[in-house]
Amino acid sequence: MSRIGLMPIPLPKGVTVTVDDANVVACKGPTGLALSRPIHRDMTLEIHDDHLLVKRPSDQREHRALHGLTRSLVANMVTGVTTGFEKRLEVFGLGYRAELDGRTLVLQVGYSHPCRIPIPDDLDIQLEQNRIIVRGADRERVGQLAANIRKLRKMSVYRPRGTDLRGIRYVGEKIRFKAGKAGKVGG
Repeated sequence: MSRIGLMPIPLPKGVTVTVDDANVVACKGPTGLALSRPIHRDMTLEIHDDHLLVKRPSDQREHRALHGLTRSLVANMVTGVTTGFEKRLEVFGLGYRAELDGRTLVLQVGYSHPCRIPIPDDLDIQLEQNRIIVRGADRERVGQLAANIRKLRKMSVYRPRGTDLRGIRYVGEKIRFKAGKAGKVGG
């Protein structure tokens, strides 16, 4: 039994949700942001005044799995058009820096050339000292852009604690350092 799928999705004031014949859910927020996403043809949405319910046709394994997934996707759409999502990254390292050049994020992270990442139109990036803040309405796209930025230079797990940290990590991410190569002992 899907506990997530059974929970109602609260609709804040000013949010409108519609479902068309092709099972495409469109969500529009009070600030003018709009998202749309197709959902599985077997899932149905019941729209009430102040909440939404996702219904499944049977208790088959596939329908149970889709039930919770569909509810989470629609709930993320509602949250995205009202408050939005953000991911925060930190850049560490001597000479490592990030700057904006129009709609392009330029990173100097230890390579012989600057790394350029184009910023999609529906997302926004802000810089604060050594932090990169990725904001947007679509949770999936915000997370993917943040993951692509982090992938350019992950934190090294072989560096000793507290000394010479280099790389990009999420704010609050714990890095588990490894022991590294043991030296040859004896003769």
